[in-house]
Amino acid sequence: MSTGGLSKQRLGRLHDVMAGYVARGEVPGIVALVCRRGEVHVDALGAKAFGGGPVRRDTIFRISSMTKPVTAAAAMILVEECKLRLDDPVDALLPELADRKVLKRLDGLLDDTVPANRPITLRDLLTFRLGWGIVMAPPDTYPIQTAMSEQRLGQGPPRPALPPAPDEWIRRLGTVPLMHQPGEKWMYNTGSDVLGVLIARAAGQNFDTFLRERLFEPLGMKDTGFSVPPAQIDRLATGYWTDFGTGAVTLYDAAEGGEWSRPPAFPSGGAGLVSTVDDYLAFGRMMLSQGRNGAARILSRPSVELMTTDHLTPAQKAVSGIVPGYFDSHGWGFGLSMVTRRAGLAEPVGRYGWDGGLGTSWYVDPAEEMIGILMTQRAWTSPNPPAVCRDFWTSVYQAIDD
Repeated sequence: MSTGGLSKQRLGRLHDVMAGYVARGEVPGIVALVCRRGEVHVDALGAKAFGGGPVRRDTIFRISSMTKPVTAAAAMILVEECKLRLDDPVDALLPELADRKVLKRLDGLLDDTVPANRPITLRDLLTFRLGWGIVMAPPDTYPIQTAMSEQRLGQGPPRPALPPAPDEWIRRLGTVPLMHQPGEKWMYNTGSDVLGVLIARAAGQNFDTFLRERLFEPLGMKDTGFSVPPAQIDRLATGYWTDFGTGAVTLYDAAEGGEWSRPPAFPSGGAGLVSTVDDYLAFGRMMLSQGRNGAARILSRPSVELMTTDHLTPAQKAVSGIVPGYFDSHGWGFGLSMVTRRAGLAEPVGRYGWDGGLGTSWYVDPAEEMIGILMTQRAWTSPNPPAVCRDFWTSVYQAIDD
């Protein structure tokens, strides 16, 4: 048994399971990381692209929705500095979102609205209860989906080249009605994008600059950002997704000349970042250490506790969810989820984190003093995790040997 309480033999099983996905061609490459009690194991398997060079430990991946916990942490830095307050309306900094109208019905016409019962608050953004989000239905099922897509407001997979700059983005968002009353229902994603705009205005600097100066540089996350510089572009894995018409795996985003090869007009707080396993491990260690980074402190312990507390009520869980039944055993904090009822081998109560729909996953288990990170470059085909993700987490937990 290792000093981290992990079985060497069972870590070999984790390697073999992950290697099988590469050998079968289900994913081009994988970087898998397990850290327990400070002991780190990393496995880099396969290629950066089908037929390309090998994946390495420092390969850069599009982490999509794993951006959300980072954005939430950035917001809490400003809360601690009293530049933002959780229950204040966002209207003062985001006047574009004042005096909201709300659809009477999700499938209704855009002018069939009622006034909002109250303003949107920072807490609404952090907990995804602001009244906007991705509608879990086929594109253009409802008029509001069509309107948000036409305005490039993010109803689909991340596309850095599409959204306009932050001021124009928030102006466009202000032209469409809310889907639900503020505080009524959990809806995915949009809250984090609005949060990025709010952080920039509260801090008086660009969102990406704030992240770099207040999180990435202090944590040593040198390869994390909203694009990959030309000198490092060969380290970016090629992104793939599935053509739902044919079932074929097709190109989503190339490395050279792709959408992450240049800075975006809109740095998305919901899904815009790229990173490496070691960079994201630094963020995970800060969270596991309750805000500390060595001798330095990024966040207070109470802030991390607040981020990782379930903020959804039973009534909200009953009408919400990214997949049916998800909130039967999970809750939502600030930009991340946590397990509230043990539902499987790899889902102990208190484990928190989030996934990236372009092929990544990150969770922290405080009780086990453990962090796991999975990086692949093949997008999920549904909101349910793919087999490679589920098998990674099963393999992580079966390796515990104490």
